[in-house]
Amino acid sequence: MYFQLSITQATKMLHNLQHILDKSSAYALSKKIDMSVLLNARLAPDQFPLIRQVQIACDTAKLGVARLTNQVEHAPKHGDDESTLEQLTQRINDTVAYLASFKETDFASAATQHVSQPRWEGKYLTGEEFLMQHILPNLYFHITTAYAILRHNGVDVGKKDYLGAMPYKV
Repeated sequence: MYFQLSITQATKMLHNLQHILDKSSAYALSKKIDMSVLLNARLAPDQFPLIRQVQIACDTAKLGVARLTNQVEHAPKHGDDESTLEQLTQRINDTVAYLASFKETDFASAATQHVSQPRWEGKYLTGEEFLMQHILPNLYFHITTAYAILRHNGVDVGKKDYLGAMPYKV
């Protein structure tokens, strides 16, 4: 379950984020808008811009999985210096490739793993709590915010773009 909820879901949502970013690029070209305008857009003055939303979504996925599997030292490091769509695409691709390196067996002790972060001042969550109450909500929040920034700026994206392909059965 931890593999599916973390790896499978994060990978799908990062692919959906890339799809939304691709649509924003096409929109910028068609409207003759400098892509940097969209990349630096935000919904509110005190909110992170689109670039940072993408960075945090990637960090949430990669570091969340790394913490769940007790492999933080192996997580890729990014300088948070992306300024172009191509650089953000590379970050998403790097994150998805890192997620693909995990196997279900890596999550054998994920439920009971004690997960902490420096800003939590010695407090921790169990792996189950961390996945359900931090990783997934945080991932969805930042991808939703990226979606909302682009939608607010006129990019023709909808719920199907956010949700992505469904595994319908016949």
